[in-house]
Amino acid sequence: MTLPGSRLPLVLRRWLQVPVVTVVDAVDVCLICEGTYPYVAGGVSSWVHELIKSLPELHFHLLALLPPKQKLQTRYELPDNVTGITHVFLAPPKGEMGRISDKKMERVLHAVEEALYRFQTEGGVEPLNTLLTLLKPYRQRLHPAWLVNSQRGWDMLLRLYDRLLPGGPFLDFFWTWRYLAGNLLTLLWCDLPRAKMYHAVSTGHAGLLLARAHLEHGRPVIVCEHGIYTNERRIEITMADWLYEDPHAGYRLDVGTGDCRKLWIDAFQSYSKACYQACEQIITIYGGNQDFQRADGADPAKMRVIPNGIDWRRYENLPSDKGQRPPTIALIGRVVPIKDIKGFIQACALLRQSIPNVRALIMGPTDEDASYFEECQNLIHHFRLTEMITFTGRVSLSEYLGKIDVNVLTSISEGQPLVILEAAAAGVPTVATDVGACREMIEGMPDENPPLGPAGAVTRVSNPAETARELVRLLTQPLWWQQCSQAARQRVRTSYDQETLTQTYRALYTDLCARS
Repeated sequence: MTLPGSRLPLVLRRWLQVPVVTVVDAVDVCLICEGTYPYVAGGVSSWVHELIKSLPELHFHLLALLPPKQKLQTRYELPDNVTGITHVFLAPPKGEMGRISDKKMERVLHAVEEALYRFQTEGGVEPLNTLLTLLKPYRQRLHPAWLVNSQRGWDMLLRLYDRLLPGGPFLDFFWTWRYLAGNLLTLLWCDLPRAKMYHAVSTGHAGLLLARAHLEHGRPVIVCEHGIYTNERRIEITMADWLYEDPHAGYRLDVGTGDCRKLWIDAFQSYSKACYQACEQIITIYGGNQDFQRADGADPAKMRVIPNGIDWRRYENLPSDKGQRPPTIALIGRVVPIKDIKGFIQACALLRQSIPNVRALIMGPTDEDASYFEECQNLIHHFRLTEMITFTGRVSLSEYLGKIDVNVLTSISEGQPLVILEAAAAGVPTVATDVGACREMIEGMPDENPPLGPAGAVTRVSNPAETARELVRLLTQPLWWQQCSQAARQRVRTSYDQETLTQTYRALYTDLCARS
């Protein structure tokens, strides 16, 4: 959904692929989402959707940061209090550069170069504000491509190569810097909606844009992290097969060994630092995340925990066909590496050795990482599990929770997965890896009074054997399953009620929107 009224030059609107929305000041909250709501389904997107619906008296505008080929097909029916969406596509800048004298370009680029270097290596709002100040006079006259595609931009890249990756493979640096600088310029150049306050649901690119909103519009900003963005990017960067190790010297063009990982990690840490410094409050959904936030530069005085909640009444009376079908487990999540779907498949292979008739469902979108989905399918064929495991795609949980016995989560990283709470509300125990808030949701907080007991089991990350062992226990010991089911229902009712979340955010938004 886009609205008319962009004040940007035609070339920039074409670069961003869709009209950019100009929003009136009457909008209460601008929510900044990177790669999630409303075009990608998942736990964070569901959280955003429920939050907006629960506050109908407030007007929200969505600022969606998307990959360049993202289809603009919403996965959610937008609530009536969503006034519009601004789309910003992250991609290296292309297009006509505009006109500027060589002498002026050289002067500006030298100043920009130092600010870019400081922001890449130090982070924080000071070098970000310097960049914004330097670039502001050129936003309406020039395309950001002039900073990366011009001869002067090339000269700047060579100097930054010597400063940021001395001795590393030049080709790797070229493409890494082009991506990092290109996305940074996209976010510094794009139109920024006006609102009474801004709320990002992660750091990263969304957090960078949040910091810019605070610097340019002077309005209060907050971030609420579910997972820790920098940690998740570290995992992805470490696993990436297109990054190399042990740099070789020189301006070499062959794809040899090298290492650009530090450039990527430093960039995301710099974004987080700028976001944290700009924020009025730095929120997370469970206390374990706060150690990571402090390590990335968060001020403890601004930090706050607001746990997730759900409307558990939607799931408490779902019909169940337990006992009328084979034992059934389900992984409810996106088919992407960070969910370790392959680890789940390996656990299924082990589980079948003990329970031959067990069935397994993988319930979530399969189109976010086509190559990983294909690898998962090949692994299923390798273990001869095609009759055991079914990919359902995205489904309505209300239609499926009564058809499964155990919820499984094998993720490498998580925040506070809503699916554990939704399963718990239906009395379905969970076996989950020890990531994010999974342990406290399954075993309870240390101060839980009275102690309710486990609502399933917690296993080590990337340990299919442990996952399979705990699944066998739940599926073959009815009394143990019943104890876990009862604990799950009671814990979600007493500790994770959606209404508590709603009232907390209502008070926070009301206070910040009222700031003059």
